[in-house]
Amino acid sequence: MISDRRVLIVSTTTGYQTRSFGEAAERLGVRLVFATDRCHHLADPWRDAAVPIRFHDEEASLQAIIEAARSEPLHGVIAVGDRPTRIAALAAEALGLPGNQPSATEISRNKLATRERLSSSGLPTPWFRAISLDVEPGALARELSFPAVVKPLALSGSRGVIRANNPAEFVAAFERLRRLLSERSVRAMRDAANENVIVEGFVPGQEFALEGLMEQGRLRPLALFDKPDPLDGPFFEETIYVTPSALPVARQQDIHDAVGRAVGAIGLQHGPVHVECRVNGNDVVVLEVAARPIGGLCAKALRFQNGQGEGMSLEELLLRHALGEGTDHLARESSASGVMMIPIPSRGIYRRVEGTDAAAAVPGIEDVRITAKPDQILVPLPEGASYLGFIFARRETSDEVVCALRSAHEKLKFVIERELTVNSESKVMSNE
Repeated sequence: MISDRRVLIVSTTTGYQTRSFGEAAERLGVRLVFATDRCHHLADPWRDAAVPIRFHDEEASLQAIIEAARSEPLHGVIAVGDRPTRIAALAAEALGLPGNQPSATEISRNKLATRERLSSSGLPTPWFRAISLDVEPGALARELSFPAVVKPLALSGSRGVIRANNPAEFVAAFERLRRLLSERSVRAMRDAANENVIVEGFVPGQEFALEGLMEQGRLRPLALFDKPDPLDGPFFEETIYVTPSALPVARQQDIHDAVGRAVGAIGLQHGPVHVECRVNGNDVVVLEVAARPIGGLCAKALRFQNGQGEGMSLEELLLRHALGEGTDHLARESSASGVMMIPIPSRGIYRRVEGTDAAAAVPGIEDVRITAKPDQILVPLPEGASYLGFIFARRETSDEVVCALRSAHEKLKFVIERELTVNSESKVMSNE
């Protein structure tokens, strides 16, 4: 029986995680109300009865959510993805529900604003500079120190992030990023942050991700992920996340403390956080703070249990938290788990994948999920914004999880036809 509790999910129309929230809501007997970025002139094109919003029009989007809440009261708000976080915060504020301050979410989703806030709070940060897309990169390159990393301010994940080791590489990286930010799909976002980029010093060291929950301004760590593959550039494609971390307990606590200070400096108060950081010597350098849960299907790598051993997904935990239920008694499962985000090896037309049965048969592998669609144009980083799919594993130790993920990936063969440009009007494909 469906209860009268309703949770607003603010998301894009293409997020993998919305289905997972739907499944969790069914288990809890909670009704979800979606607010997604879509054209309000179309009559429910995805047949999900979602509130149509546009991220670039906050006032109209907020009014649409408030109007929907008049007929169906809402009891909690969750943002899925980076861009929805501000409208989710505005909605929570307007409806009198727990949430983050809109200004804090705006800082968290802008790499320059995050750097400025962390630096002004006295936290370890690399040197950084904001750059207009109109700048002449050759002259600027003579003023920089290397290695450096050039980044877009608002694109998600590692999209557009490029390392440069010298002035020539910086010029090439800047021009490549400028082309990406000029693409129609990016311009369609109507995000003023895409008019500028940031260049900052490269931070060496191993990278980690902390999944946490903010409760009245207090950070509660849920899981610390190791990233065993080196992320040294020139691009920064993430592949494996595995938890629990192999770091000594004291070093893990250093990360928890550093993340807590960073989240506090930004001002996030309520809801999920996903934080990327690097351990560089004695310093924990926070790279990004997101006011939302881990993205895509990666949340499937996390399971939680209560004192009776009953399990639940991250989405179910977040729904309980959004509704004001206590979650302190829920802890991550005891077994090690991980996910591989299958990288795109080259640009081309995706045809098929071979070896999925062999990959799924590797001990410890729980699921091989190919999300690329036949005939889809695959675009690798730094321009790309997706993966070929995901592999999930659980075993006794984190090392066993990593071995299982690598072994399964080796058994997959992706058939990708090279895309050949003949002229500006036509293209042909090659089977080479």
